[in-house]
Amino acid sequence: MVKENKFRMLLDSGRPTLSTRLHSTWPLVTEAVGAVGRYDYIEFVAEYAPYDQYDMENMVRAAELHNMGSMMKVDYQDRGFAAQKAVASGFQSILFTDHTAPEEVEETIKMILPKCPAYGGKMGYAARRWIGYQSVSSQDEYADMAAATVKAFMVEKKETVDCIEEFCSIPGIDMIQFGPNDFALSSGFNMKDDKKRVQEAEKKVIETAIRHGIRPRCELNSAEEARYYLDLGVRDFSLGLELRILQNFLTKEGDELIDLMAQNGLVK
Repeated sequence: MVKENKFRMLLDSGRPTLSTRLHSTWPLVTEAVGAVGRYDYIEFVAEYAPYDQYDMENMVRAAELHNMGSMMKVDYQDRGFAAQKAVASGFQSILFTDHTAPEEVEETIKMILPKCPAYGGKMGYAARRWIGYQSVSSQDEYADMAAATVKAFMVEKKETVDCIEEFCSIPGIDMIQFGPNDFALSSGFNMKDDKKRVQEAEKKVIETAIRHGIRPRCELNSAEEARYYLDLGVRDFSLGLELRILQNFLTKEGDELIDLMAQNGLVK
């Protein structure tokens, strides 16, 4: 039972992509995104959220109901285990974090490539839901499907930015994303104190990725922010972060409501 990787299909056909990021493993939230009909895939930010393998399968099922792809952002320390379980659950892409050296990236890519002569990876035959548990397809078909997993990497540490040319020369990277907070942290300064330095590093990363044929993805808090990145040649965006959207709404509307109540003498 070979399933088409929608995310891979979009990238290979040169089409732009749009996603949003979710903390919640509740499948209804994924379905709510799908019901909007605007997004190509959801990203589960597992690096920031609790989850189990049942959650992973259910999120992917919900995404598939709406013909959406799926990405999971994994922690660095257990990346091999988490990534293999994610792709076996049906996630079409893995976003890896915190890599600082090219050899780390090469090792990580092998972790989710099938262990066979054609691909030279380390992942075995995972008989999980993505192949119907007991696949009726051949081992060659399985290998091709597993290898189609979109491999994305955060470029978020100073060391990674410093060697971005070498980083982007590694075969197998499909997508990169700059991480401003971690770049500032690893560089030893507060992002708000030197936004120009952060923007220069991000621009360098984006331009290098495009030159090497790697798709840079950018996170946005509003559609208007895309104008700058579109001028740089970016075609892949992630709009909004679930909990940030909620907090922003509660802060803005809460302040306005409290002000109105104060004007009517209900609060001081």
